[in-house]
Amino acid sequence: MKIHDISMLIHRNMPVYNNLEDKRPRRDIVSTYETGKHYESRIYMDIHTGTHFDAPLHMVEGGDTIENIDLYNCITPCIVFDFTHLETEITKKELENLEFGQGDFVIFKTRNSFVEEFNFKFVFIEKSAAEYLRDKKVKGVGIDALGVERGQPGHETHKALLGNGITVLEGLALKDIEPGKYLLCALPLKIEGAEGAPARAVLIEGLI
Repeated sequence: MKIHDISMLIHRNMPVYNNLEDKRPRRDIVSTYETGKHYESRIYMDIHTGTHFDAPLHMVEGGDTIENIDLYNCITPCIVFDFTHLETEITKKELENLEFGQGDFVIFKTRNSFVEEFNFKFVFIEKSAAEYLRDKKVKGVGIDALGVERGQPGHETHKALLGNGITVLEGLALKDIEPGKYLLCALPLKIEGAEGAPARAVLIEGLI
């Protein structure tokens, strides 16, 4: 058995969506051994920082919230597919010849994993691919971008997935991951009423 950590490291200068300053995480030290008898700090960050889950509410009005996520979609066999040859988007065409189906959790490794700063032209899941994944009835989708889509004003990809009970896991770090089957273990923080939550995600090799 081998455990692969596929979580982004959270720090002040990490990539954040669109490089927006107000999305940058901040950790404030409130007590040290020089000022008190213990060490304590507080963190302030956007819910969609780094590796995180989206809940339906994120893009579906009236959608469910993160504390109700199905944990069987978070600890589950998964399949990693290599799309590092693509330059812009994953479409239905790229998925049609892949072997996956109902109940699978699919993870897409792209060239995003090899970029250390936010790329405004990151590889994303185009709506035709999202609709294909919906029709195949997968249980979850993961990608190494801070969003499953970009440049789609109607957020069709998010809605095709989140609106049909498909778990969305974003911000994965897949640079050193080979394509194949793994056990995914990724648990979101249990935040009441939230539209998503940060997660620590790992792939376990050798159990599937």
